[in-house]
Amino acid sequence: MRGSCLCGAVKYQVDGGLRPIVGCHCTQCRKTSGHYVAATQALTGDLRIDGESNLSWYQSSESAKRGFCKTCGSQLFWTELSSAFTSIMAGTIDGETGLVMDRQIHSELKGDYYSLPNVETVGQTTL
Repeated sequence: MRGSCLCGAVKYQVDGGLRPIVGCHCTQCRKTSGHYVAATQALTGDLRIDGESNLSWYQSSESAKRGFCKTCGSQLFWTELSSAFTSIMAGTIDGETGLVMDRQIHSELKGDYYSLPNVETVGQTTL
């Protein structure tokens, strides 16, 4: 699986498996994306980044950080500092993914301007 930011300055490849898509409606995800985040997840060791000098990491909480392209601002990654996994924003994946959104988290924090798709809303899990 391959992906990139909008301008192409940051490209990545995942050499292992990907978790189904999770929709996150928390306030931080809504503020960083402008809506809600739809992300898959991979083992960090399976993620290879080309153009890493163009990637900026913002520590958005005591326990997590988010990766953005320095040039175009595309949000690419999210990871808990103590986790072996990195979440990958689904919209940055090039081409067909074969993945499906199978759950949502923090749905109680969703914006009042949209309805939730018909998927289960349970706690987050990993691969």
